[in-house]
Amino acid sequence: MIERAAAGPLRRLVVLRHAKSARPEGVADHERPLAARGRRDAPAAGRALADMDCLPGLALCSTAVRARRTWELAAAQWGTPPPVRFDPRLYHADVPGLLDVIRETPAEVETLLLVGHNPGLEDLVLTLADDGLDDTLDRVRAKFPTSAVAVLDWRGAAWRDLVPGGALLTSVAVPRGRR
Repeated sequence: MIERAAAGPLRRLVVLRHAKSARPEGVADHERPLAARGRRDAPAAGRALADMDCLPGLALCSTAVRARRTWELAAAQWGTPPPVRFDPRLYHADVPGLLDVIRETPAEVETLLLVGHNPGLEDLVLTLADDGLDDTLDRVRAKFPTSAVAVLDWRGAAWRDLVPGGALLTSVAVPRGRR
């Protein structure tokens, strides 16, 4: 594990992969809705974030229908949802693109939620985490399924300071709703 200098406040990046989507015939990828399982799992993800004390000060969300609906259902589980920014750059973004968007986050935001897609989100978690608690890194390497939540902690004066290998993966969860 790389030793991290305590340069700035503790910050938390919460990464949420959109819930399970449907694949209706004739519907463009960007417009795909959530499947029944996704409509059950997205609220469970919101409850899990509250239980993990990971409610964000700001959410950044892909403009894809399945990501926006995941955000809406998850955030509906909280008393007062934070502001959200729907950013088209998050749709099918790679790690450099995701980092560009994250680094624009205002410094006063301590916990940031990112709602998007694989493989970008899984790659982002593995790129940012220099280490993980317990088996978290192995779990992400094995699979980062729909509705998966990864929590990365790091210290920095501003989000523009977040660098590859600069975070600790503290938690991974895959919340599932009841039928």
